[in-house]
Amino acid sequence: MKVKLSRQNKNLWFKAGNSTKNTVNIDGPSEKGGVNKGMRPMELLLSSLVSCAAFDLSLILEKQKLNPDAIDAEVIGMREQKGSVMPFTAIDITFLIQGNIPEKKANRAAELAIQKYCSVKSSLHPEIKITHQVKIIKD
Repeated sequence: MKVKLSRQNKNLWFKAGNSTKNTVNIDGPSEKGGVNKGMRPMELLLSSLVSCAAFDLSLILEKQKLNPDAIDAEVIGMREQKGSVMPFTAIDITFLIQGNIPEKKANRAAELAIQKYCSVKSSLHPEIKITHQVKIIKD
């Protein structure tokens, strides 16, 4: 796996690209020279975590022959100032699953997705408290 990063201006706007030519814009805060051309690195980290977990959740439900009409998610990261860095101390994920999915099975699938299968979660510092909940939206 390889990602290339290239600076797009004289400030903090960068573009990352992968081997299949997909790209993402990354930018810093305006007080440090950012120009609102992309997501912040910490937002991308949250996006990586929640999308990894959602992929795994989707695959687990599919294996159980449960096909939700939609899966959406929201993730909130709490950060703490530790000197000059602000790492995440806690992350909370809410999965919104639309369709006739049994709540117990959806909760178990989400638990497995985050705790067992999500490579991004496994790559994070173990002191980060990661919680989640599932909301079922019936048709």
